[in-house]
Formats: sequence, structure tokens, C-alpha cells
Amino acid sequence: MSKEHPTKILLQEKDIPTHWYNIQADMPNLPEPPLNPATQEVAGPQDLAVIFPEELIKQEMSTERWIEIPDEVLDLYKLWRPSPLYRAFKLEKALDTPAKIYYKYEGVSPAGSHKLNSAVAQAYYNKKAGIKRLTTETGAGQWGTALSLACNYFDLECRVYMVKISSIQKPYRKSLMEVFGATVIPSPSNLTEAGRQVLAKDPDNLGSLGTAISEAVEEAASREDTNYALGSVLNHVVIHQSVIGLEAKAQLEMVDAYPDVVIACCGGGTNFGGVAFPFVPDKLAGKGPRLVAVEPAACPTLTQGEFAYDFGDLAKLTPLLKMYTLGHAFMPPGIHAGGLRYHGDSPLVSQLYHDGIIEAQAVLQTDVFKAATLFAKTEGILPAPESAHAISAAIKEANQAKEAGEEKVILFNLSGHGHFDLTAYDNYLSGKIEDVVHGEEFIKESLACLPEIK
Repeated sequence: MSKEHPTKILLQEKDIPTHWYNIQADMPNLPEPPLNPATQEVAGPQDLAVIFPEELIKQEMSTERWIEIPDEVLDLYKLWRPSPLYRAFKLEKALDTPAKIYYKYEGVSPAGSHKLNSAVAQAYYNKKAGIKRLTTETGAGQWGTALSLACNYFDLECRVYMVKISSIQKPYRKSLMEVFGATVIPSPSNLTEAGRQVLAKDPDNLGSLGTAISEAVEEAASREDTNYALGSVLNHVVIHQSVIGLEAKAQLEMVDAYPDVVIACCGGGTNFGGVAFPFVPDKLAGKGPRLVAVEPAACPTLTQGEFAYDFGDLAKLTPLLKMYTLGHAFMPPGIHAGGLRYHGDSPLVSQLYHDGIIEAQAVLQTDVFKAATLFAKTEGILPAPESAHAISAAIKEANQAKEAGEEKVILFNLSGHGHFDLTAYDNYLSGKIEDVVHGEEFIKESLACLPEIK
């Protein structure tokens, strides 16, 4: 291990960013506006006010480069921020690569993942607006855990619709949410019209994020004291996650390093956007890194989806968003990376991918767990299956550097730990993990549900 280069690169509390970065200020082409799901007219603040507070709607539509972080949010950020940046010396040695591998570790948050960066902010703005209850969906459970804790901090009731297959695979995530005070409902459920419709067609349906979103939105829209909180996709969520990349840039500067490539897993897109977007201005100036979004081959939204307007949920309650999508009726297989099983991507991520500013790749589930176990053995951290998609791509980059004899600098976001994912690791170690790859015909059938835009 180099004595000149630290393994752990730390900032001080005073170095927590005081403002979030908004990529919309610097994009060459802004995303197309959201559309009202009923009229297909451009959705305005009044359309969003049914389920979101005014301040979050302003952020959703803002093109201001910097948005001040409220003091109340900063005070809670201090529980775990700034998060550490590590140099993966032992992984580098195991790979025998000349590449320098850095990872930003968001698993140090009380919720165990990056999701708390936005959950705290959303709970704060809803509390300030006089809201008493929040509903949400969760796939793998990271977002539900984060919002449960955030609601606890701000004395809000929290209702979490958890994708049924994830609630089966990860029962202790449900337990943790309940410890924080949330009510957790496996989705699809009989509590909402959206859930009942799905179960009527398929009583054994394992659920999807699109279905869980429908249930959470339906409940929120039916009560004046209740709003909905989303853990990914939307612009304001991406904005809140920018603290990851802002800190990472400052930490790399401390050791006189700059990445050649920035990598993160991508489901809805805020994990990737959080670490990658602060580097986009450099990219646009012709001196920035490659920015790589990594998704599962079983849910290949960017790599096989269509860039089109689509609903964000199965019941068509949410605004139409212009994004890369597999179709709102897409029912993904029960892969263990539950947080990456969403049919669409952030409009911001989608637009940047469409414009060729960022890259995307899809990886197989067995390759993900192979990379995860190597990382755990070398770096001593058990990664979440979602985060391990980034590790898999980083290892691929490191191996390519070895073949080319290049001293490449790699940065990836380790967005959460996998302490609640041991069933998935058990399945991998016993040979029960299977790879899923979709053919063109399957994707074509899935996309058949896309709405016709007037």
C-alpha cells in the first residue's frame, strides 16, 4: 500500500456542500416537459400540486444551477456526510491492474444507502408545507428504509408499498422500516383500486415498481393530508443526490486525481446522476470523464428501451415523461437487484444519453455477484446487488486498462451495503442465480403499451 496515498479520503463537516447542483442549468437540450396523463397537455405546477409540495415542484422545474440546502436538512446530513472516498488498493492488487480505483461509499448513512440524501429533503419540504402523511413505493427496500427514517425525524406518518417479490426476498428490510415507524404493504395489494386490478388479472403477481407507484400515488391523491414521495427518476430527486458527486470531486482534488471514467448503477437514474452529473460541465467543455450508467440485462431500459413519452406507473396516474422506457406494463423478472427493476429512466439521464453525453451498458446477474464477492473479499464491504453493477463495470474498466497498459483513474459510486441481501448471496453461492436476457420480440411486445401522443 502506498504511504503517500491514503486509503480513505475524508472531508470535514464544514465541507458538506451547502447547495445542490442542478444539471438543467448546463444541459445542451433540456428534457421535453411532462404531460398531463389525461389531457396530454403540458403539465404545470397545478397538476403536480395534488401529490407534491410547492418547493419540490419549483425544484422540479428549475433551471437554476445551484439550489441552497436548508439548514434543517444540513443538520441531518451531518449524521453521515461527508461520506468517505476510498482508494481500492486491495482490489487493484487482486486485479493486477495499473488502474487507480476509487469508490464513494454511501452505505455509511443511517439507512445504509444514498437514498437518505433525498428522503430527508423531501420529508422536510412536506413537513414545512403542513403535510401529515407520506406514501411511497420501494423495490429492494433502500428507498423505503430511507423515507421511513426521514419521516421519523420530521414526525410524519409513512406508508410504504413494497414490491411483493422484494418483500419476500428481503423480509428484514420490512422489519427495519417498521422499526423506524412505517407501515409496509406488499404490492400489489387489495388496499387500492390499482392493486386490486392487477390481482384480479394475476392473483400470484410478484409486483413491479410501476404497480407500487400506482398504489402509493392513488392513496396520496385521495387524501388532503397526504403527499407522495418518489425515490428516483424525477428532477428534484436527482438534484438532491448531487451532494455525492460534489463531495467526490473535492476529495479527488485532495489527492491530485481526476477520473477518466465515472460509473454508477442505474435504475431510475438518481444514483448515477448523483455521482456523475457534477462532472457533466467538464465533459461538455471537452475535458471531462466518460460517464457510464450500468443497468441489469434483465431490465435494459437504456440499452434496449425506446426514447418516448410513457407513464411512470402501471395505472397511468402519473404524468407522461419523455424517457427511455420498456413500457409501463413491463413486468421485470424477480432479479435480486430490486432497486433496478424500473421500466423507465430519469428524463435527465435519458436526454443526456440520447444526446451522446453519457454511456450505458447492461450486465448479467451472475457477473454482478461475481464482482460483488471479489469486492467483499478484497475491500471488506458487502455491496448491495444494485451497487455491485457499478463494481462489475469498474472491474471491466480495470481489466481493459491492464490489457492496454494504461494508468486509468476509475471512480464508481458504492451506493449502499448489502447486509439485507444475504439471501441473494446465498443463492449465488449455491448456484441458484440465473441470468436473464430479453430478445427483441419480448422488448417489442413490452413496448406495445406505449401511449399514442397527440
